[in-house]
Parts: sequence; C-alpha cells; structure tokens
Amino acid sequence: MAEQFKRGDRVQWNFRGRPVNGKVRKRLVSRTEVAGQVVAASKKDPRYLVRSDATGKETARRPEKLTRL
Repeated sequence: MAEQFKRGDRVQWNFRGRPVNGKVRKRLVSRTEVAGQVVAASKKDPRYLVRSDATGKETARRPEKLTRL
C-alpha cells in the first residue's frame, strides 16, 4: 500500500523529468476537477491535491508518485 499523507506535509514529485517541491492540500476520494482536468479519484484509488512552492499551481498526484521531504 502507498504511503499516507496529510494536509501540510512537504512532498516532492517529478514533472517533465525535474523535481518539484510542494505541500499536500487535500486527499481526493471522489471524481473532481483540478485546473480544468477531471481527476478520477476514488476511495480505493485516492489522489492528493498538491501545491507547488515555486509556481503556486495545484495538481493531483497518486500517492506512489509523491516522496515525503
């Protein structure tokens, strides 16, 4: 099972081959729209809404793609 995160946790993920640092904003467990994209999250396959420290933009990521800092 993938690691669990909570709001405010500092995490890192890759975007276009480069590391991005940010914070977890919310755990998504239902179908949601983020930045114009539909995110097919569910209780069995949750996603995390994360905000980039550099740009302030939000995106959704699977827990296995996030690394706790």
